[in-house]
Amino acid sequence: MKPDVYLFGQILGTHSFLLKDGFLQPDEYAEIKEQYFLPGGETGTAATVLDSLGVSVRMDGTWIGTAVAPMLKEFYREKKVDLSAIRFREDDPGVMDYVVIAGLVRSPMGRFQTLFSSGKRWWNIPKEEDIAGCKAAAIDPYFGEETMLCAELCRKNGVPYVTIDCPHDSDLHRFSAINVVSKEYTAQHYAGMAPEEILSLLKENSDGLSIITQGGGEMLYARKGGEIRRMKPFSVEVRSTLGAGDTFKAGCTYALLHGMSDEETVRFASACSAVAISRFPLPLNPPTLSEVNEMLNGK
Repeated sequence: MKPDVYLFGQILGTHSFLLKDGFLQPDEYAEIKEQYFLPGGETGTAATVLDSLGVSVRMDGTWIGTAVAPMLKEFYREKKVDLSAIRFREDDPGVMDYVVIAGLVRSPMGRFQTLFSSGKRWWNIPKEEDIAGCKAAAIDPYFGEETMLCAELCRKNGVPYVTIDCPHDSDLHRFSAINVVSKEYTAQHYAGMAPEEILSLLKENSDGLSIITQGGGEMLYARKGGEIRRMKPFSVEVRSTLGAGDTFKAGCTYALLHGMSDEETVRFASACSAVAISRFPLPLNPPTLSEVNEMLNGK
């Protein structure tokens, strides 16, 4: 039986450290309150959230090495997440990152610049048979030709897809059903431009829904030919922001799968993200559909 959703992108092992008394300070001791080694990455987190929302998933992307594989296999063993497309390597420990967290502040660390500059591929080539028959997809933008092949296979097989942080003039954005662009991305790639200017570029270069998220600030969203609309995020007590954007992407994917309107999509994804940031660690406490609906209904 085909899964509902196909995910392609960043899957890794995340070492997370929640500090007890504020963020790291130079030359000062910091007490670790909680620490975990759990699935992470944009695609790994989205798979966890979608499973919790009742969606079956097949995910593919980053090669999984010896240090990550046992944890990943055990974590998803009884979940509706199909790992059959993933390549498990025996000659490499695998991709990991390390994240220090204190409330609203977090700092991720890793070796991604080294990996991407190596000139070597450390991710799979998507296969049409893994995509065909799925009802929706989500694609991370980081993997060059393989990213675009995934988008092309989705188009060929009539599978609408969500993506993140794509520029307005990219084919990945142009053919997407939803593109979610973060405040961090706009600050780096559209420096000096107002969010409204950026969204105007995005919406006129795609027939899909373009969304700009701004952390705790207003979200902006629009379609080609339509006006820019705004929505405030849900207010919650933040325990950790790790995975907030990945959860928003998962919420958009769920909304796409269920044919939600643009307003419903943004509200649903925002509610998913709000639930996610209210607890730690997210992989062990992903938002459930009942929790998201309670948030939407103001309970």
